Amino acid sequence: MHYYILTLGCQMNKADSERIASFLDDNNYIKQDDWPQADLIILTTCGIRQSAEDRVYGLVGRMRKLNPKATIVITGCLAKRKDVQKRLAGKVDLFMPINELPNLLALLHNCRPDNLLSSDELRKISGEKYLTIQPKYESNFSAYVPIGNGCNNFCSYCVVPYARGPEVYRPASDIVSEVKALIKRGYKEIILIAQNVNSYQSKQTNFPKLLSVLASLPGDFWLRFSSSHPKDLSDELIAVLASSDKICHHLHVALQSGDDEILKAMNRKYTAAHFCSLIEQIRQAKPGIIITTDVIVGFPGETKKQFLNTVKLIKEMNFDMAFISIYSPRPGTVSWNMKDNVSREEKKRREKVLLDILAVNSQNINDSYLDKEIIVLAEGINKRGKYYGKTSGFKTIKFIVPTEMRLEDIIGNFVKVKINKIVSNNLEGEFVK
Repeated sequence: MHYYILTLGCQMNKADSERIASFLDDNNYIKQDDWPQADLIILTTCGIRQSAEDRVYGLVGRMRKLNPKATIVITGCLAKRKDVQKRLAGKVDLFMPINELPNLLALLHNCRPDNLLSSDELRKISGEKYLTIQPKYESNFSAYVPIGNGCNNFCSYCVVPYARGPEVYRPASDIVSEVKALIKRGYKEIILIAQNVNSYQSKQTNFPKLLSVLASLPGDFWLRFSSSHPKDLSDELIAVLASSDKICHHLHVALQSGDDEILKAMNRKYTAAHFCSLIEQIRQAKPGIIITTDVIVGFPGETKKQFLNTVKLIKEMNFDMAFISIYSPRPGTVSWNMKDNVSREEKKRREKVLLDILAVNSQNINDSYLDKEIIVLAEGINKRGKYYGKTSGFKTIKFIVPTEMRLEDIIGNFVKVKINKIVSNNLEGEFVK
């Protein structure tokens, strides 16, 4: 039997797909590079935006038409949605919440004996049992390490708590063991992920303590983590961020809006002023840190005046980059029942306003890198023959390497690059021996 996995969406989905692949390999399935030739097709789906959901409908339709004999499985954030199941009835063979991965073989054979536990039952008894499956890492130098799954925040626009369930975290000992094994294998970048990574708690270990333990491990590696919620950015965590250069000089923390009334309607549990004070505290503790964020434009009821509060904050905070999302209603959320009264045209206008500001911010930050030598984790070579990689601050760098250098000595390793050019807001440089 041949399988094909298509992953859509966030880092957590990618990590989930790595565990699905490992599970299937261990059960004598063979990976197939093209879905038209696969016997089993698994889509790890994202439902955070309507565009991501619509993409799944189109993909499933094409897959069923061109490969009618394949078994198609939907997992990820759309797996539990009743409206999605109804729309894809007759095209999808199995809707499987990722928690039920240990049940996959029985589910594929349409066999659910009385002792086969549901995903919710599995979580209650043994936590996220599927996270104990050793993943089939896609990279041999950079690895996602899930520390938990689920979300308790219930932001009014977000489907994740309904799709993923409440927060369940892995034992700290399991996480430390996985990271130690990665370091032993020579991994250079370890990315801790969860829907709300900094709310981690396992017995007496919270996220700052876990991060501190991992940063103290011997080896030449970087630690990243995502995604962070402002309400859980404690003084203890900020102190740990500043304590080690192994912890990358980059923090992604979602703002969503710069207006207090909109933040309240979003159920974000902080004010714009509190968010700004956190960012200033972090920058003082870890000078040079790059801050990136998420913003939603056109949330129901957002007036032009309220949007201008977001504009003001984006200018003041000098974010290097932000993911700007145009609000789209998600079924089952609180905001689904709110009047979506900002036109599509106005949402697009607001998006452009923020993108223009961010372009200036990013250009100013990039200018400060000119003629500097920085450490880069080399990731690959592009179509034009230039190497590329990321800095500790999550800046992408393109660079030239002397022809006598071997590929294996560059990709997957830390290298020094001197920045000598900024092209269309992109940093470029040359390898430094």
